[in-house]
Amino acid sequence: MPAEHRFAVLIDADNISDKYIRFILDEISYEGVATYKRIYGDWTKPAMAPWKKVLLEYSIAPIQQYGYTTGKNATDSAMIIDAMDILYSGNVDGFCLVTSDSDFTRLAARLRESGMDVVGMGERKTPKPFVVACNKFKYLDILAAQDAENKQQTARTPEVKQKKEDIKERLIKSKAEEVKKKDKIVIPVPEGFEEETDLKPEMTTLETIEKAVQMIIRENSGEDDWVFIGDIGNMLLKRYPDFDVRNFGYQKLTPFIRSMSQFEIRSEKHGSSMLVYVKEKESKK
Repeated sequence: MPAEHRFAVLIDADNISDKYIRFILDEISYEGVATYKRIYGDWTKPAMAPWKKVLLEYSIAPIQQYGYTTGKNATDSAMIIDAMDILYSGNVDGFCLVTSDSDFTRLAARLRESGMDVVGMGERKTPKPFVVACNKFKYLDILAAQDAENKQQTARTPEVKQKKEDIKERLIKSKAEEVKKKDKIVIPVPEGFEEETDLKPEMTTLETIEKAVQMIIRENSGEDDWVFIGDIGNMLLKRYPDFDVRNFGYQKLTPFIRSMSQFEIRSEKHGSSMLVYVKEKESKK
């Protein structure tokens, strides 16, 4: 069994809310194991009080950094210095930088130059330069909103679990069409989360993803025009670090691609696994 990737999780408490902590640690657990868990801020400030309640519960080490002067962010400097110390220690395979601050763009790029796997996490307000500097980027406000919506649906309708696939398919298609028409993400925002109306998202749009899938198929298909869906997912992530089907209301890549009318999907049994292939429909060529 291959060893798990070791990650240093570094959180900028100045612009990330404590309500995202569960999503931060859940997401990084899909990538590997969190060897370091550190959070940076001036813990003498009253605004940091909510974070103090979760530090012990999730075993996160708080790093105290006083603001030496007005208008300068000493927290950023402390986090960058620690990241470089951890990099040179050779104890990790990657970094998870949790912030919506573009000041960490150069740090993310520098860590990647050293062969590190860099996962970024922040809100949709995160500037694009930092997003694309990471190998992957997760939008925490979207993950939190979807989680709250799923819980509300389960509590409201006990039958949803039995009819989940049919209901989800209709909701998914409706959301995808709304995203395409308005060029914005429309996701219910649970109580306690800041609602941003008429938001022009910084994240990669559905239209851009559709065009990229078309190009990937044309560039990589064989004589039969079919491309393995796993290869499509990997190439999309390399081109767009913030690509995540959950950004568009999906849980898996196959139904996401199926919702796009210009593509055809084929499944075939291979041992105990099901392989899925995609190609463009003839009328779209």
